[in-house]
Amino acid sequence: MIHYLLNEFSEYFSFLNAFSYITSRAGAALLTSMLLVFIFGPGLIKRLKTIQGEGQPIREDGPQSHIINKQGTPTMGGLMILMGIVISTLLWVDLSNQYIWYVLLVTLGFGAIGFYDDYLKLKRRSANTKFTGKMRLLLESIISLVAVAGIVSLQKDGFDTSLAFPFFKDLLINLGMFFPFVAAFTIVGFGNAVNLTDGLDGLAIVPVMIAAATFALLAYVVGNSVFSSYLQVHPVQGTGELTILLASLIGAGIGFLWFNAPPAMIFMGDTGSLALGGTLGVVAVAIKHEIVLGIVGGLFVLETVSVIVQVISFKLTGKRVFRMAPLHHHYEQKGWAEPTIVIRFWIIAFVLALIGLATLKLR
Repeated sequence: MIHYLLNEFSEYFSFLNAFSYITSRAGAALLTSMLLVFIFGPGLIKRLKTIQGEGQPIREDGPQSHIINKQGTPTMGGLMILMGIVISTLLWVDLSNQYIWYVLLVTLGFGAIGFYDDYLKLKRRSANTKFTGKMRLLLESIISLVAVAGIVSLQKDGFDTSLAFPFFKDLLINLGMFFPFVAAFTIVGFGNAVNLTDGLDGLAIVPVMIAAATFALLAYVVGNSVFSSYLQVHPVQGTGELTILLASLIGAGIGFLWFNAPPAMIFMGDTGSLALGGTLGVVAVAIKHEIVLGIVGGLFVLETVSVIVQVISFKLTGKRVFRMAPLHHHYEQKGWAEPTIVIRFWIIAFVLALIGLATLKLR
């Protein structure tokens, strides 16, 4: 929106030409979303605390410190993140870019699913609701398939249904009719992986921002024919605008972290974690970096694998591999302090992001 207004006046004020560049608008989007969360966050937290009363239900089988320290903390903080992302994105992107709309479809769709799940938890005062498993995955899959179908329609024949491999500049495997299902699995899987990781104050949001910053750079490179040619990355015309959306995510994440830092004033809940994970997943599909997402988001993958291993082991042998899953709870049960776990997991996320970026040159 602002993008169009600035273009109209740029012939009178030459300095406004700076905002014709993706990088300038990305910086403006980051600041806009961050300020929106800073300004409206306190009011939203107060409102949610009044409505929710006892706050987010805490797992009874979880660490006892959570029941003592986190009881009464409101949830649905993802609403402030979504507000920052959506408003800032719509203000600064080229609204004619269709990739933006498909990504926002997933962001808001997954956010709505997470919101309903949070609502049921609050209503029933239980961390477990009937809105889980098959029904939730079905809705997420439908949204993902619609978005993938739209993204595929924007890309060239052959390349649209191909899977690109990092470290190999020319290796593409055309999955044909199976690609939409692989892509949807990526989106749904990553959305739920972030959801599983969101269990300690500040644990999920910083790795999400690290991954978003990494993919903002990747989207910019992939969407720029000069840079993609130099780095021997498969170009995808039009995806550069996704850099602005991801910058909005980072800004909203910074604002949210201000209130989510230990001791958290609010939790993002499924409203935020599903939306953020789904956003990263669909961006990875759009820019053909699905496998790189598994590297950059390796922390989220590890948390998910720990849950899968725990469930399979218990069902087959009756024994648990970890003291508690997801993995961050295992270290809590071992006696690690919450800030120690969080900061060490941040470090792991940062290292994995560097490895993911290395794929740009190691080809």
